[in-house]
Amino acid sequence: MQRVYDFFRRHPTWVDSFWAVVLLVSCALWVVVDSTPSRPARLAAIPLSFALAAVVALRRKAPERLLLLAVAVGLLQLLLDVHANPGNFAFLVIIYTCASNGARWSSRLALIGGLAAAPVSMLRWPPHTEYSTIWTTLLQTFFLTVIFALSWVVGDRLRTRKAYYAELEERAARLHREREAQSKAAVAAERARIARELHDVVAHNVSVMVVQADGAAYVLDAAPDQAKQALSTISTTGRQALAEMRRLLGLLRAGDDAGGEYVPQPGVDQLADLIDQVRGAGLPVRFEVAGQARPLSSGVELTAYRIVQEALTNVRKHGGDGASASVLLGFGDASLDLLIEDDGRGARRELYAQGGRDGMGQGLIGMRERIGMVGGTLTAGPRPGGGFRISAVLPLRGAG
Repeated sequence: MQRVYDFFRRHPTWVDSFWAVVLLVSCALWVVVDSTPSRPARLAAIPLSFALAAVVALRRKAPERLLLLAVAVGLLQLLLDVHANPGNFAFLVIIYTCASNGARWSSRLALIGGLAAAPVSMLRWPPHTEYSTIWTTLLQTFFLTVIFALSWVVGDRLRTRKAYYAELEERAARLHREREAQSKAAVAAERARIARELHDVVAHNVSVMVVQADGAAYVLDAAPDQAKQALSTISTTGRQALAEMRRLLGLLRAGDDAGGEYVPQPGVDQLADLIDQVRGAGLPVRFEVAGQARPLSSGVELTAYRIVQEALTNVRKHGGDGASASVLLGFGDASLDLLIEDDGRGARRELYAQGGRDGMGQGLIGMRERIGMVGGTLTAGPRPGGGFRISAVLPLRGAG
C-alpha cells in the first residue's frame, strides 16, 4: 500500500487522469439517461465533456491554458444550450488549481469566472414564472456561487501556505549559509593565529641551531666532545624545526604580514602558572600530573597549553557561580592525555563551538584545529552529572 501511495505521489497526473475518466463516464451516463436537453444539445455535450475531462487530467501541467479552455467550454455551453451536467465539476477543479498553483492573472480570472458562472447561467436559462420556482432558482444560484468562491478560497489559502513554507525554507537555508561562512571565517582566523605561533616556534628552533653551531665551531678543536654534543643538539632541533615547518606550511592558507619580535611560546611547564592565574580569578582548579614527564616537541607543548587555556576560559564563561574544574595531564608511552572537566551548570555545545555569547574566541573550532595540526584526537561534550568534559590525546611523535 505504501508503494502504491508513493507511486501516485510521484505521478500526480495519473491520479488526475483517473478522475478525468470517472468524470467522462459520468458525462456519458448523463447524455444517455437525461432527456431534458434537446438532442443537438446532448450531441454538443459529447466533445465538450472530453474537453472538460482534459482540463481535469492536465490541470497540473498547464493550469493557465486549461483555465482558458474551461472558459471557452463554458461559453460554448451557453451558446449551444447545453445544460449543467457532471462535467461542470471540472470548473471547480480548475478554479482551485489556478488559485493554488497558477499565475496571479489566472487566479483572478478564475475567481471572476466562478462568481459570474451561476448568475449568467440563471439569465441564460430563466426559471418559470411561479413564485416558488424563482426562489428555488435564486437559492441554487447562491449555492453554486458560494461553492465556486469556496473552491477559489481553499486554493488561495494553499498558495499562501506554500509561500510561507518556502520563505521559511529559504530563511533556514540563508541562516545555514551564514553559519557556514562564519565558521569558515573563524577557522581561517584561528589557523592564521596558530600559524603565527608556529612561526615563532620554528624561529626559536632555528635560533637555537645557530647558537649551537657557533658554539660547536668555537670549541671544535679544543673540546671535540662538546662540539659533538652541540652537533647532536643541532640535528635534533633541526628535525623538530622541519616538522613544525611542515605543519606551518600545511596550515597557513594566506600570507600574514603580522610581524614583531619573537616571544617564547608557552608549554606544559607553564600550565602551573596558568592554573594559578585562573585560581586567582576565582575559579577553583585541581591540577594533577600522571606518568613520567618527558621532553615534548614544541608543537605538542603549545597545543596542550592552548587547549587547557581555552577549556578553563570556557569554564569561567559558562560554568556559572560556584563551579570548579579539574585538569589531568597524563604522560603515556606514545601520547600525552589531557582531561579537563567542570561541575558547573554547563553550556550548550553550540556556545563552545562559537566561542560564547560574546562572540570572542573560537571555542571548539580552535581546539580541533590545533589537535588536527599535531595528529591528535579531541572529544568534547556535557558530562552525565552536569558540567562539561574535554578529552584530548596528543601523539608524542617528534618528541626530543
